[in-house]
Formats: sequence, C-alpha cells, structure tokens
Amino acid sequence: MNENPAPRKAVVTLQFLGMGVLWGSSFLFMKIALDGVTFGQVAWTRLVLGGLTLGLIVLATRPRVNGGPVLPREPVVWLHFLVIAITGCVIPHLLFAWAEQYVSSSLASIYNAVTPITTALMVTLAFKVERLGRSQILGVAIGIIGVVVIIGPWRYAALTGDLWGQLACLGAAICYGFTFGYTRKFLSRRPIAGSTFAFLNIGLAGALMLLMTPVIAWHPVSLSWPIVLSLLALGALGTGVAYIWNINVLRAWGPTNASTVTYVTPVVGVILGVVVLSETFSWHEPAGAALVLIGILLTQKRVRLAWLDATDNRAVGETS
Repeated sequence: MNENPAPRKAVVTLQFLGMGVLWGSSFLFMKIALDGVTFGQVAWTRLVLGGLTLGLIVLATRPRVNGGPVLPREPVVWLHFLVIAITGCVIPHLLFAWAEQYVSSSLASIYNAVTPITTALMVTLAFKVERLGRSQILGVAIGIIGVVVIIGPWRYAALTGDLWGQLACLGAAICYGFTFGYTRKFLSRRPIAGSTFAFLNIGLAGALMLLMTPVIAWHPVSLSWPIVLSLLALGALGTGVAYIWNINVLRAWGPTNASTVTYVTPVVGVILGVVVLSETFSWHEPAGAALVLIGILLTQKRVRLAWLDATDNRAVGETS
C-alpha cells in the first residue's frame, strides 16, 4: 500500500515533542542501564530492539513509494545503508554508551547537540553538497569554540577518563554529521518510503550488532526493573518508534524546522540528569553549551547577521 498522507498538524506537533523527549531521555536511560550491563550491551540492546520494532512496523504496513517494492533491490543502495548503519548507529551508539561511564548524562546530551555543527562541516567540506554563507561559517566557528569551552582543556594535566569520555561524545557527534552528509549525497533522493528507510538504517545496524555479540555482548548482566525498562525505552521507543515520528515531522515541516529537535533534546537531557540523578555542572559547561547554541542558530540560519549577508550578496553579484 502507499504511505498515508502527513498526519494532522496537532499529531505532528505531538510527535515532534515526543521525539525530543525520547531522544533527550536516552542519555538518562543509558546511565541507568550501565548499572547492570556493559556499554556494549547497552548499544547492542538499543539497536537490536530498535531494528525489531521498525521491522514489525514495515511488515505490518508494507509501505511503498509510487507502487515500487517495499525494499530496494539495487545492491548499491544496500551498500549505502550499510555505511550509514555503521557511521550513524553502531559507532556513535557505542561511543555514547562508553562515554557515559565517565561523563554525566547531562553533558552527553549537550555534546549530542553539537551534531548540526559537525553536519555543516561535513556537507560542505567532505561531501560538498552545500555551501555555507559567512554567517554560517561564523556559526561553525562559534560552535567549535563552544566545544572547547565545554571540554575545558585547562582542567587537565593528563588524559583522564572524563576527558576521554568527552572526546568519545564529540566523536559520536562527528559520526552523526558524516552520516547526514552521506545520506544527503547518496540516499536522500531515492524513492524509499520513510519507515523503510528507518528500518534499513537501524535494522542493518542491529544485524551487525548480532554478528558482534561474542565480542561486545557476552558479559554477565545484573538486571532490575529500572534497567530493563530503560533498555526497552531506549531500544523500542527511542531507536524505533521515534525514528518514524522523525520522518513524519520531516515530511510535514521540512528539514529545517524538523532539525529544531536539536534544541529540545539537550534541555530534556540536562533536566532529567539534574532532577533524577542529581548531576551538577561546572561554570564552563553551560557557558560552552550557550556558545554551541548560538553557533547552531547561525548555522541553521535561525539568526542572520545583516552585514555578513550583504557581503555574501555582493560576492554572488560579482561572480554572476
């Protein structure tokens, strides 16, 4: 059958808010789960449950685009999905889960918000599918300064677990940026239904995790109801259902408006970390986060600097 039309505005708004809450809560869920399972088991459970959830949705709805097949048939498309499964799921999920052994869930959620900055760098420098204006370049620069302030290199005389944890979070954000750029270049224009797209991405990552079970998920576990519920929410909801909501929001609002979930997730993550886990901050972490937010606003053209835009316009006029 063909995919249903975009849900009503109110439903899309609720899905957007639900997506932000689930993705923001995922850092709390990881922190709780790490009390009874290893970081590899957290990532393993997240992707396997997410893939199973999305697989059941695709099996039940059998979405098609213009009467085409449910699953793509070209081998190169499957290869592209394998790439983004590794760079957008397997590696960053392992990095975030590993990092939360050393950093707070609040700080991890702040680093996740760096993704628009790393995406801007990847789509312009690595994949060359976009061109940044001067205001956006300034936004990227401010965002990078914000990351340095969050890390607070003046606090470290040697490499510590906390520093490695922050670098792992940053590595995960870079992976996400690469994935968005890769998807934009090789997959975004292909006629693949949204739920199928999400299933192939998460499902292939889950399959890779199953293959790596003897390496990353063989350790003994100590389960409690909070740990089990956190893993279920992290996998079936945060890595399953939320991806369907993301597609609905993307199609109803467009990519720019849908990307504003970036502003919701760190707020949810920080609030939950402080309220539930009693996490605290040093002065430089919220200061750096504020710089990152300013950088995102400039990068996504939410804020424009007229004098820089005028310079861009003159440059375009001179080359035309």
